[in-house]
Amino acid sequence: MKVGRCILAGPVALGLLGLFSAPAVAVDFYAGKTITMIVGNDVGGGFDAYARLFARHLPRVIPGQPTIVVQNMPGAGSSTATAYVNRVAAKDGTVIGVVTPGAIAAPLFDEQTRRNYDPAKLIYLTSADSGSRVCAIYHAADVKTVDDARQKKVIIGAAGAGSSSSDYAKLHRTTSGLKFEIVSGYKGTGDLLLAMERREIDGLCGVDWASLTSQRPDWIRDKKLNFLFQVGVKPHDVLTRMGVPDVSTSTLSPDDLAVVELVTSQQVFARPFIAAPEVPGEQIATLRAAFESLYKDPGFIADAEKSQLILAPTSGAEVQSSVEKMYKAAPNIVGKARAVLK
Repeated sequence: MKVGRCILAGPVALGLLGLFSAPAVAVDFYAGKTITMIVGNDVGGGFDAYARLFARHLPRVIPGQPTIVVQNMPGAGSSTATAYVNRVAAKDGTVIGVVTPGAIAAPLFDEQTRRNYDPAKLIYLTSADSGSRVCAIYHAADVKTVDDARQKKVIIGAAGAGSSSSDYAKLHRTTSGLKFEIVSGYKGTGDLLLAMERREIDGLCGVDWASLTSQRPDWIRDKKLNFLFQVGVKPHDVLTRMGVPDVSTSTLSPDDLAVVELVTSQQVFARPFIAAPEVPGEQIATLRAAFESLYKDPGFIADAEKSQLILAPTSGAEVQSSVEKMYKAAPNIVGKARAVLK
């Protein structure tokens, strides 16, 4: 179903759980309470925009109508926020994490991160998007295509270690044989886009197509970006019509492709909302039902469209299954992925 430019195209059917059938205990629990959304990225980025969209609408569909506040906690590609939700935050259903999929995938490749949380044990409430990512070069740079990037040095900007912009740049540098010089330390997508405009860097990788369309729609319209390739669970219709090739056409070997598929499987849950493992089942059921109800709510859909945020939702249960499957991947492929991302 397409509503304006806001696309509802989730990989699973989202069954609406009637709010009127919510147990009285759920109403009693959330009445008068405040839910804090911990966003693992800076203010102004794509994840922050999605969090604030949901924060505006969730209170009216959660029994008891709690207040929702958004708190930004950037650091280590959202791993700081994820660890906080897992280890420090209240475990009663009043704290929700809004983190990058890279924070969920990171412990698979980094033992130190896994000491702080086990993604397979976290609780997933929903993912608002399951979209594609791109590797994009600013139009003023000399490099226009993958072949160019194999011949000429490309300065690629990235956030901190464990962020998608860092991991995907390393991934493509190795598996596609690109001459990427990675400059890390940017706060997030917003800073990276400004750096491209200032010509500090040539481009970036691992950026969500949804973030680009919401933050720089004029760049898309005016063709200010050259896309090396798109990365997704399946090719994105719009990007394909634009002539952007799939990353599989650029990988150097079957093993390289297997590594890419493992790392990028996180895009099934491109905008995950999480809770700690200890949160009671009643609260989890209430929150999952509230998220799912919004995907059919006209006011919410209209706000997403106005904010130019794409909705391609995945249910919490489906995200849970995908993460568990990721953490059961073949050890040899995991080992190769670790070496690439090191």
